[in-house]
Amino acid sequence: MAVLPLVSVILPTLNEEKTIEKTIISFIESDYQNVELIVVDGMSSDRTREIVERLKEKYPNKIRLLENSKKYTPSGINIGIKNANGKYIMLASGHASYSKNYISACVQALENNECDVAGGVMEVLPRSSNVKAVAISEILKHPFGIGGAKYRTNNQKKEYVDTVAYGIYKREIFEKVGLFNEELIRNQDIEFNIRLKNAGYKILLIPEARAYYYARDTYTKLWQNNYSNGFWVTHSSKFVKRAYRPRHLVPMLFVLYLISLLLLLLPVNRVLKFLYALPASLYLALSIYFSSQVAIKHKKIALVPYTFFSFLVLHISYGIGSIVGIFKNRR
Repeated sequence: MAVLPLVSVILPTLNEEKTIEKTIISFIESDYQNVELIVVDGMSSDRTREIVERLKEKYPNKIRLLENSKKYTPSGINIGIKNANGKYIMLASGHASYSKNYISACVQALENNECDVAGGVMEVLPRSSNVKAVAISEILKHPFGIGGAKYRTNNQKKEYVDTVAYGIYKREIFEKVGLFNEELIRNQDIEFNIRLKNAGYKILLIPEARAYYYARDTYTKLWQNNYSNGFWVTHSSKFVKRAYRPRHLVPMLFVLYLISLLLLLLPVNRVLKFLYALPASLYLALSIYFSSQVAIKHKKIALVPYTFFSFLVLHISYGIGSIVGIFKNRR
């Protein structure tokens, strides 16, 4: 039998005690065994390192634990890439677990030269069964919530895409395109994927490979995460050119539109008022409709208001973050 190529799985972590064991075990139990797991910890203050050390003892020669003194994800990824020995490098998350065939299905496509990066579909799961957690998980995989990212919307078709969540990369990509920009605290993957696509590399979505991501379960955490994502989408342009694509600005334009609705308080023509309010009315109608669909799916009417509010928090937090990011760029 031919020897399977080594895959280096890089796991940048920071306070992942709730999920890191499940993440590592999903790779240990994978049907693809020629893997090295490189955990790059960003100075966790919880039990993350303790859990990883325990698993290192249980599974010798499988896991390495490195330190990321800068704490942030891009520096952790870069440390992992520099220390990786594999022919292929997977950028994973300690916030998720992975199907047994995740690596094998992706490596097969890479070995067949179908692509330069292969990745699977990300299924967003709730952390608990309460209605708020379920509502948040649903909007994070709904096209109305997060747009047309095919790896998030449970796509069943094998096709070339702009990005995947947890890609397995040919090592040569990092040698030719470079590493992740460490000035970008968040959304560094967007900027990297633009460089990757501009260099002519192809990304393939493998639908039979599945990753299971555990969503944040409070509105505060949802707001904080998406505010930060929105902020770094626009603030990234302070450090690099072409750090995002036009579609990433849609939430910001939506928030600016909502602010401009205050103009309707002025004494202007009623017809103009009606026409200007139509987009907001359409948004509300779609939010209610899609929230109702989620409730029908789960057979739980109580999900309607929670899902509706989750859509609002997701879009508005991201949009406000983007606006603040632009103002910060002027300083």
